[in-house]
Amino acid sequence: MKRRAAFDPRRLDVDAFVDDAAMLEGRQPLADLERLAASVLPEAPDATVHWRASGTPRPGADRQPQRWIDLHARARVHMTCQRCLEPVAIDLDLSRAIRFVPTEAEAERLDLESDDDVLATSRRLDLLALVEDELVLALPAVPRHEDCRPPARPPSAAEPSDDTAARTNPFAVLRGRHGAS
Repeated sequence: MKRRAAFDPRRLDVDAFVDDAAMLEGRQPLADLERLAASVLPEAPDATVHWRASGTPRPGADRQPQRWIDLHARARVHMTCQRCLEPVAIDLDLSRAIRFVPTEAEAERLDLESDDDVLATSRRLDLLALVEDELVLALPAVPRHEDCRPPARPPSAAEPSDDTAARTNPFAVLRGRHGAS
């Protein structure tokens, strides 16, 4: 019979969480996830990250159980569009299956051998920090609207007139000499 424990997402015992095939879910104010909040534009005070984690024991190739956490998170953040420089809403919606192994050495080895996300088991995993890490990694490198126009050039950046171009072009003097001969 499985034990049913209360699990703290800030100090999660991964082994017990997976052994219980437990599930946690919650909402976290975006402002509480400082690294994510620093990577995006300031949000409304009620901006929230919704998350869910499930412990899942899975049989391995050697029939020994493997420890997995299925992680889901979603949030709407705003970033600066790199085309028009206006705010753009970015919907983050991620699902990750993360395998937990006993040691860092095994995690490194498996990371090289497979495409699975692998972490070393921690008796006190900060699940919310893991959610934040995954959301930061999910942010687009170059945020932009589907369809937008670049900002209009300021008047000072307008194309120079022909008179101005002739005065500032160092080759204009040579063109004048060449045309005169």
